[in-house]
Amino acid sequence: MKARPARKRAAENGCLTVVCGSMYAGKSEELIRRARRALYAKLKVQVFKPEIDRRFDEAKVVSHMGVRHDAVPVTGVEDLRAAIEDDTDVICIEEAQFFDSTLVDLCVDLADSGRQVVVAGLDQDFRRRPFGPMPELLAVADEVVKLRAICMKCGQAASHTYRTVDGRPAHWDDPIVLVGATESYEARCRRCFEIRGGPSSRARSRPSRQ
Repeated sequence: MKARPARKRAAENGCLTVVCGSMYAGKSEELIRRARRALYAKLKVQVFKPEIDRRFDEAKVVSHMGVRHDAVPVTGVEDLRAAIEDDTDVICIEEAQFFDSTLVDLCVDLADSGRQVVVAGLDQDFRRRPFGPMPELLAVADEVVKLRAICMKCGQAASHTYRTVDGRPAHWDDPIVLVGATESYEARCRRCFEIRGGPSSRARSRPSRQ
């Protein structure tokens, strides 16, 4: 079987797209949709995910609605860089918030070389603070797709991820990643978002202005 000839890329065709939003906003489905669209166009696609993400499948990107796509689990950015093949046209990266800041330089380098890069991840953690390398990725992206979920308490549009730990709202000082605790997540709007401690809870206790 003959090896596929390397595709000649023009640097101006490179693009970095960041898909972001809260949990349950459809980020994984959008990443999978873009990966499949590229495959229909007969482009070579590689999909990656951090090894830490084992919620549904160790070697697949899986949306909350059960949509699946094969993915390569990687331990970090250097592992990711080494796994990208020379003739790959489209690189899709799931759960980007779990990688370190060197992911930003890698994505820029790939786009500059003429690759199409699609990155999906939470733009905010459970405290509603910027999450991992996502803020820098948003700043350098050619396209930003900000998706919103539906608030699981009131049904309005939601942009925040609400976390409970052992049945109680998470505390501001809780670690971003908890080991051994029973966690549950919901999409929440601003009005319904809750957290114990921290500036958000203090703001809620202030008397309203007349």
